[in-house]
Amino acid sequence: MLRKVAAIALVAAFLTVPTAAYAEQYPPTTPPADPTLAGSAVTGICDGDVPYIGYTVDLIDPDNVSTGHTATLVLSDGSNSTSIPLGTIVNGTLSGRVLWPGAAVNSDGSPAGWPGWDLVDGVWVETDGNFAWTRSITSATITVNPSISVPLSYPPSSPNCATSPRGSGAVSAADTETLSATGVSEATFAVAFGALGLVVIGGAVLLLTRRLAKR
Repeated sequence: MLRKVAAIALVAAFLTVPTAAYAEQYPPTTPPADPTLAGSAVTGICDGDVPYIGYTVDLIDPDNVSTGHTATLVLSDGSNSTSIPLGTIVNGTLSGRVLWPGAAVNSDGSPAGWPGWDLVDGVWVETDGNFAWTRSITSATITVNPSISVPLSYPPSSPNCATSPRGSGAVSAADTETLSATGVSEATFAVAFGALGLVVIGGAVLLLTRRLAKR
């Protein structure tokens, strides 16, 4: 019986030695962490009557798994799409701003074009061309490797910054709603001023009538 136990122990020892040596030579490896773009964001900006897209791209890739470090923003409305190069990520981050598709500026930075508008014979005319569809996009995706979906919408006009041509005599429906919500229109002011004038005149007539009646 003792001989059998000793034999088994001897065999176990011989089997354990190569197994331990193999484990020491080839230790288990941890799978690389997947890269992520968590924290990345884009936003529509109006600056000097010019629409821009501001962006911040944060690439977290501790194991250097990502095969590309050039960021691209893809816009879509479900039927159309366009890709906007953002630049090369350095030290895991990239930020800045680009013109909204269809927008243009002069050499001094002043506005020279807006998406959905064309200059025809010196007059700005609303059109379905010139990236008009980007004013109502349904998705925006930052693509590096991996990709991330981010919220984005065309910046609305305000009394201080217009994202449609000023003085064109035509403003898009969305901009009209925004301007109505943020300020009093000239027509509304005229009506209010006229009503006030009628009240003043009526009061004067009533006062004069009472004085005449007392005589």
